[in-house]
Amino acid sequence: MPDRARPGPAASSDRAGSSDRAGSSDRVASSASGLEAQLGFVSPLASASALADRARVASDATGRRCVVLIDGRSGTGKTTLGEALATELGAQLVHLDDVYPGWDGLLAAATAVVEDVLGAPSGYRRWDWERSEPAGWVTLDPGAPIVVEGCGALSRAAAPLATLRIWMSADDAERKRRAIDRDGAVFAEQWDRWAAQEDAFIAAEDPASLADVVLRS
Repeated sequence: MPDRARPGPAASSDRAGSSDRAGSSDRVASSASGLEAQLGFVSPLASASALADRARVASDATGRRCVVLIDGRSGTGKTTLGEALATELGAQLVHLDDVYPGWDGLLAAATAVVEDVLGAPSGYRRWDWERSEPAGWVTLDPGAPIVVEGCGALSRAAAPLATLRIWMSADDAERKRRAIDRDGAVFAEQWDRWAAQEDAFIAAEDPASLADVVLRS
């Protein structure tokens, strides 16, 4: 989750309404014009430049600030892509790992995306994982481009606030391998507890159906 020193359901393996809805197939934007190619597997980093171009086009077309939401289960590569996109766009980057109020906090963070991160005043309450308690308030620039990554980022309430919505998927066994390799025994102990929250969020919000782009990593 937040401080990179602490464990949590991080989004990447290396921890480091739209008119173009994605369905159940795995897709990736192949150019800034919004053309898509059917791909079995794709490196999130390989698509970052095209996705950044697409986000800029969408922002220019709507006259709104660039807001990118990246969602998916743990271990699908959300943080890797989020960091790459934030760099490409010169955007603020919010890791929901920093927002979840503990191991049962997925739904609370999803609410915070709408009410706090993308609300006014823009910001979020950071969670201190070592102390297991709320920490300081992080202020965001409400007018600057922003990328939000983490499971819970793309909800029905958040989707209309974004200019580009991304869902990431991966094989379940591979996701778990990445997550446990990254966070070790702590996440291994919490895997089922966290996965149950992912299941509940996906069942309620169906984030893949809200996405403009679906990536399989």
